Amino acid sequence: MPAPRLRLPLLLACLLATAPAWAIKVQRVEIVGLRDEAMEANVRSALSLSDELDRDLRARRLGHLLRVAEDEARRALEPFGYYAPTIRVVRSDRPAPVAGADTEDAPSDADDGDDSDRTDAAGARGNRDRVLTVTLHIDPGQPVRVRGLELGVDGPGGDDRRVGEALAAFQPRPGAVLDHRLYEDGKARIATALAEHGYFDAELANHRVEVTRTQQAADIDLRWNSGARHALGEARFTQTPDAVIDPRLLGKLVPWSPGQPYDQAELEHLRKSLVALDYFALVDVQAAPRQASDLQVPVDVQLAPAKRSIYSLGASYGTLSGAGISAGVERRYLNARGHKALAQVDWAEKRKTATLQYRIPAFAWLDGWYTASLQAADEQTDYVNSRRLELVGSRSGQYNDHLNLVASLHVLRERWAYASVTRPTPDFQYASFVYPSLRAEYIDVDERMAPRRGGGGTLTLRGGKGGADGRATFTQLHASVQWFHGLDASSRLLARGELGHTFTADLLELPPSLRYYAGGDRSVRGYGWHEIGPSIRTNGGTYFTGAPNVVTASVEYERFIRGPWGMAVFVDTGSAFEGRDADLHTGVGIGLRWRSPVGPVRIDIARGLNAPDSPITLHLNIGADL
Repeated sequence: MPAPRLRLPLLLACLLATAPAWAIKVQRVEIVGLRDEAMEANVRSALSLSDELDRDLRARRLGHLLRVAEDEARRALEPFGYYAPTIRVVRSDRPAPVAGADTEDAPSDADDGDDSDRTDAAGARGNRDRVLTVTLHIDPGQPVRVRGLELGVDGPGGDDRRVGEALAAFQPRPGAVLDHRLYEDGKARIATALAEHGYFDAELANHRVEVTRTQQAADIDLRWNSGARHALGEARFTQTPDAVIDPRLLGKLVPWSPGQPYDQAELEHLRKSLVALDYFALVDVQAAPRQASDLQVPVDVQLAPAKRSIYSLGASYGTLSGAGISAGVERRYLNARGHKALAQVDWAEKRKTATLQYRIPAFAWLDGWYTASLQAADEQTDYVNSRRLELVGSRSGQYNDHLNLVASLHVLRERWAYASVTRPTPDFQYASFVYPSLRAEYIDVDERMAPRRGGGGTLTLRGGKGGADGRATFTQLHASVQWFHGLDASSRLLARGELGHTFTADLLELPPSLRYYAGGDRSVRGYGWHEIGPSIRTNGGTYFTGAPNVVTASVEYERFIRGPWGMAVFVDTGSAFEGRDADLHTGVGIGLRWRSPVGPVRIDIARGLNAPDSPITLHLNIGADL
């Protein structure tokens, strides 16, 4: 009767299948002994235990995770140069808390040794649901250091300056810790240098890192065969979905001639020039080495036109100008020749301006623009009645990535008078001037909207002849500078300065728009707009008229406390003055900073220190620092 013999094993199997499986959970993994955050993070990410946190585990599965933890941690330390660490895996466990029960005094077991060999036994002890903390005690030991380094490039690339710089910068060098991150970065930098200078056929001939653990030493052997250097070919422009700019115009921006040795910097130069035109929403410049013919690499330029018209509308308020609105329209491209036009109106209660501008791309000598603009301004404040009409023709040129040059010719007609209670009818003065201007603008920062490193500045020289009778002359030299320095991830130091001087014997003939002023938002905070400097006292009050000279300076500390919000403290000083007596005025204050979606917003509260009854002033600025 064979059948009855099978009933007992079958019954036992059924009982085992229905028996409860006691759960074990790893609640936390701790790593002790590593002071380097990157090393600890790499070990933690390499541990299979990290993927099983707070999951129900069988004893056998837990035992496997603990057994492999040491090897996983050991391999995770090798990229940092540590090949012989001492690792101890320790587990401490306690019963899992029961809902409604007090677990403060729950018993716990702790092992001082490697518990991986006893995990199955723990399950066999009959412990019901338990939670564990696994601790890895790691002594990284002595690191492996580079003993020998064979590094080089065979072929024409070995004599290339750019490639030579990448070879010289390679890390780690002999005597340094074998840090695989530095090794991979150095190797990638050399490969990038080869590709950026047209060695598209370059390949690694040797790439070997041999580690001798007993001697804690490593030997590196890296060598490339560069192959021949390619040349730049023609630039092929594609505008999708429709061509809006004549390709012949865009071709003038190409900074190379076909056959010139390949240099990735030339492609970047073309990309920046196309972006600066502001015709396109998408600019993609890519070499096509697989399509090379006779070692000449064509360059594909993919362009997508930007929205043709930009409309703007805004509101404003100034203590002198009153409430106002602004409206404008700009046409990014009027025709296939790339001409641009702009119309802008700022209309406030007491100050109004209207601007018309027309620009034509200029590519001869330096990339830039021919610009013609006409501006009319009318100011009717409590102390001045002024009207101005100015026509400007200019040519700008981008000398390099940081320096822009502008030469312009100005034709100015201005009428002005200062208000007086005793003279209800203004006694107007008139002046006409024609003068050239040269301006250099330099910017070298890590980020234009909110710089943390670098600086910028302007230098302007202008002068001409005019006045009421056409005999007055003037020459002006003006310089400004800004400097930014990040102190840590959330704070920075800002400094700025300004210096201007007018050479003239006819100061009273200069209209207000050609004089210097101090005081206000971007000058000396704590004082009103144009408040510092020579003044006229009348029955209607004291009116500041501007001066031939100006000097200002500012130091500001800015710190972001929570997300996009920050605070600032600052000291400003300066003056607009005649002669040699600057009579500096100083203001101090605090500010609120907000990194808004439309750019930095600065709200400052300041007080002037030169008069005991100086009022508290409020200053608001929106926009980039440069």
